[in-house]
Formats: sequence, C-alpha cells, structure tokens
Amino acid sequence: MKKVLTMLCICSLFLIQAPAFAGTHGTNGKVTPKSIGAGALSLLVWPGIGQAVNGQKPDKNWTHALLGLTGVFRFWSCYDAVVDRNGGVWENRI
Repeated sequence: MKKVLTMLCICSLFLIQAPAFAGTHGTNGKVTPKSIGAGALSLLVWPGIGQAVNGQKPDKNWTHALLGLTGVFRFWSCYDAVVDRNGGVWENRI
C-alpha cells in the first residue's frame, strides 16, 4: 500500500508541471489497435518497444529505452505509443 501511495504522490507532482510543456509537444497520430498494443508493450515490457512497433525514428526508441530506467517514464512512453505521437519536447525527439 505504501508503494502505491508513493507512486500516486510522485505522479501528481509530475502532473503539476504539465502546463510548462504546453505548446512544445509533438503531434498525435491516430489511436489504432496497433498503437494500443504498442502502448501495452511500452508499459508492460519496456519503454521504447512501443515506439519501435509504431515505426518511430531509432533515436526516439533509444531515448525512451534509456529514460525507461527511471520507472515512472513507462506511463509517458505508454501514452506516447498509444496516440502514436511524432515529435517531442527534447529537440523534437522524445
């Protein structure tokens, strides 16, 4: 129970910062069965796999895979794969 509450607190702290990224995000694609499967792979297996399934650039795949070491990044990578998002906030890569 402590782990769940800690993760909820950490996630809420990240959500507070979300408006700071307004206008710098990439463009969303379409949500398809393939992109939903890619999101599940990014969440359950490892971030970056979903981006590879969606056919993103290799540097984006590696960036997601490396940031996946943080653990919390899995949720963002899952969202990114589900909406098949192109571009991002770090030199248009993430």
